[in-house]
Amino acid sequence: MKTFLTTSALAMGLATGATAEGSLSIYHWFEYMPQELLDKFAREYDVEVTMDTYDSNEALLASLKAGRLGSYDVAVPGDYMVKILAQEGMLDTFTPEEMTNLGNVEDRWMDVDFDPGRQSSIPYQWGTTSYAVNRDVYDGPIDSLGVIFEPPEELAGRINVLDTSGETLTLASLYLGIPQCTPDRDQLKALNALVIGAKPAWASFGSDVAKDVLVSGDAAAGMIWSGFSAKARAEGANVEYAFPKEGVIVWMDNVALLRDAPNRDNAIKFMNFLLEPENAAAVTNYAAYTSGVTGTEPYLEPEIANSPESNPPENVKTAFVEACPQEVQVLYDAIWTNLKK
Repeated sequence: MKTFLTTSALAMGLATGATAEGSLSIYHWFEYMPQELLDKFAREYDVEVTMDTYDSNEALLASLKAGRLGSYDVAVPGDYMVKILAQEGMLDTFTPEEMTNLGNVEDRWMDVDFDPGRQSSIPYQWGTTSYAVNRDVYDGPIDSLGVIFEPPEELAGRINVLDTSGETLTLASLYLGIPQCTPDRDQLKALNALVIGAKPAWASFGSDVAKDVLVSGDAAAGMIWSGFSAKARAEGANVEYAFPKEGVIVWMDNVALLRDAPNRDNAIKFMNFLLEPENAAAVTNYAAYTSGVTGTEPYLEPEIANSPESNPPENVKTAFVEACPQEVQVLYDAIWTNLKK
């Protein structure tokens, strides 16, 4: 886990002897927030900002359940995890009067089923999850998820898989053509057989390294988030991001107001700050995903706005990861635990 402290807030306090008007504690994905933007917020609001990071939605949930709730003001869960956190009673709510920039949210991201009417969260960034291949190693077709789950010989033993059960098992379900959260025992057996059968061809499970192993050449293919693929290309890797016929995962990460936030007022300020178009665009330019905020276009760097990862084909199939009922989730947890042995 990495911890960041905005140096601007520290320097300001040391230079002037002034006391900051409070603090803000963020629980966030790794490599997903530009330090410059945290510094800008710290300067504008005279707030000391700290940030701890995690590498999966499941790690976020486990940490909060283990006693970290009450330590952080905001977290950045994915769509299905917002719903789970709400069901677990871990989220606070805000009013439209508090969230003064809520009108900047794009209509399609406003009334979402995981947070109807946006009462506990705001859009952060959205993208897709698929896979990328190194075209110096493999020049074959990438129109199917079979490249990951029944890989060609050139890629066997050189594939990285995201270390997150929600996305990995959802992509496997898409490949098999079975529903997510299925309670059907035959379908679950097929899902288990697919991933167990594919595992010998996988070199590693890694989320935080998904980009780095492609850049270094340690992996020739791998499941990856769209922004990470774009970053890998920017860092010199000859990778191509796939939009397979079975579909890709589409997701929306969200800044959520946590229950028992120790600095609730500053959390609200920060969420409004992120809904300003220039600030939302700063995150997009850094992370290479897409904002759910209107008016960002003038602030976007052309290579980010025009990247192939952010401009999928019109006919691409998409699916959100679903939050399974608890009685079904335990079955998926068992498949994942068995896979990771």
